[in-house]
Amino acid sequence: MTTKRIQRVNQLIKKELSQILLREIEFPRDVLVTVTRVETSADLNQTKVFISALPENQSEKVLSLLNRQIYEIQQELNKRLKMKFIPKIEFWEEKRTKEAGEIEEILEEIKNRTK
Repeated sequence: MTTKRIQRVNQLIKKELSQILLREIEFPRDVLVTVTRVETSADLNQTKVFISALPENQSEKVLSLLNRQIYEIQQELNKRLKMKFIPKIEFWEEKRTKEAGEIEEILEEIKNRTK
């Protein structure tokens, strides 16, 4: 269970990282990158940043690009946040979006069968 403090930290990091990725990082052409969620550890040492890329086949390329520039991204985040301890970020591919899409497709198939 996350505390209100951790939830606020997650929201703040998500907002700032979204701005950094939008303005500072050059992604491949015609690729949309979204920060879907952020999970910060209770001790504020580490943050998992979940990234979604469209088209989905570009996810690995986007994660590779972000991980190559993680030091610069972390430095920019450190400048923007007014916190005593700023967690170390890690980028992860968002799996929930794919799962939700698959569930939507299955539900649509069931719906069409029952008609």
